[in-house]
Amino acid sequence: MKRTILTTALLICCFLASFAAIADFSGMWTGTLKVETGEVYPLLYNFKIEGDKLTGTAKTPKGDLPIDDGKITGNDFKFTITLGDMEIAHTGKFYADSIGVDIAVGDTKAHTTLLRKK
Repeated sequence: MKRTILTTALLICCFLASFAAIADFSGMWTGTLKVETGEVYPLLYNFKIEGDKLTGTAKTPKGDLPIDDGKITGNDFKFTITLGDMEIAHTGKFYADSIGVDIAVGDTKAHTTLLRKK
């Protein structure tokens, strides 16, 4: 009986800790993306979390674009941004002080790290 209560309490604590980590993911994150041609593009995302749904915006030269199809599973996430007729897929992992992001447009892929905007 004591073992069952202890196990249940431990599982609840782990569950609550994972939600606390996800809550820290919300907010403004910034970084740069260097492409194969050597050009460097600034990145700015404003993430919002609602349960396991990731929403928000990405700042582009054409203005703020909405984050589509955003989903969070633990510290992993995925979403897309549509720029004109291009779908830009994002996948990544949230760490306590940074976010690792893989960005794909067609066959072209790149990786970057985002930091919380201060």
